[in-house]
Amino acid sequence: MPLKVFDPKEKSLREILMPKKNCFFDYFCFFLASLFLSSCEKEKTMNFQAPPTEVSIQIVEPKTVPAVFEFVGIAQSSHVVEIRARIEGYLDKIAYTEGSFVQKGNLLFQIDPRPFEAALEKATAQLAREEAVLWDAKRAVDRYKPLYEKKAASLRDLDNAIARQLSSEADVQAAKAQLKEADINLGYTTIYAPVSGQVGQANYREGALIAPTEDQLATLSVIDPIWINFSISEGDILRSQKSISQGKLHFPAYDNFTIQVILADQTVFPEIGKVNFSSPTYDQKTGTMMVRAVLPNPKNILRPGQFVRVQLLGATRPNAILVPQKAVLQSQKGMFVFLVNKDDEVVMQPIEPGVWDQQNWIIDAGLKAGDQVVVDGVNKLRPGMKVSIKKKFFAEKAS
Repeated sequence: MPLKVFDPKEKSLREILMPKKNCFFDYFCFFLASLFLSSCEKEKTMNFQAPPTEVSIQIVEPKTVPAVFEFVGIAQSSHVVEIRARIEGYLDKIAYTEGSFVQKGNLLFQIDPRPFEAALEKATAQLAREEAVLWDAKRAVDRYKPLYEKKAASLRDLDNAIARQLSSEADVQAAKAQLKEADINLGYTTIYAPVSGQVGQANYREGALIAPTEDQLATLSVIDPIWINFSISEGDILRSQKSISQGKLHFPAYDNFTIQVILADQTVFPEIGKVNFSSPTYDQKTGTMMVRAVLPNPKNILRPGQFVRVQLLGATRPNAILVPQKAVLQSQKGMFVFLVNKDDEVVMQPIEPGVWDQQNWIIDAGLKAGDQVVVDGVNKLRPGMKVSIKKKFFAEKAS
């Protein structure tokens, strides 16, 4: 019998004899295997616990802290002098540079002295004339006295001689006064700085006729020391008085407050000032009380009209509880902090914050000594969470 050639298009004997597999059975087996593996993975995940969240805490420790109050202040010259002419005359010279600093006794203005030198010479001559008349009057009295005693002259003649002497003495006194006045007026032709300070712009030029009734020649401002004026609102004063009555705030003895000045570039002015005046009344328009402090200004850094930040120093807050601002959170029920209890669990604690103290809140109610306040990582915490304490701070180190 001849052999049959294999044709690939024809079915194989295996395909003819063996039936086709059931695909549904294969899929079912795969599903069971996947379900088994998923169950094992879930059981493994449930048995795994995440490590506690690391946090830093601050140990609450009441203590006495400085109470610093901040205001907006404005610098003012501690002494303003209007430089005026005291005589009438022509301005010969402006002896200073406008806007410069001068020392007490420096020449500022020179008025033409010639008319006043002539007046002084005239007054000197008048005094000499009156003194000569007085000398003659005295000689006349000396002559009439012995004549009257010898009855060679009448009493009327003696009285006339004495009256002439007294009149001459008065004329001499008047001449001396005129001489003194002429000398003073001559002195007024040179105008010196009465105090050390900064001189402003001259209001007259050389050759101008000036007089005491005209405007001032210039203004001299003393800026060392300098005044710092600031205002305290009625509400702030009332709140401070309430805190004092509750024992939460202490003022220095005799209200000896000092001030620290912060400049516009946030640098701290190196000198410390002292409060030397507070207004006894409120300003009806602003509802504030004006307070003034005097401040050394040896390098003339501060100028009149300059705005500064004023920190009022000297008061203290006894038994204050400080918490960093970043640890205080806000909810619909109010402000709160997270505490860590003895089981290392997070607890939400409502608080009543008072005022700010630099980077801290001063807490009026809600915390006590020994409480452990979470100071970082607060946004990822929930009540009841387990935590591990990474760092501990005390109040003076946490900010």
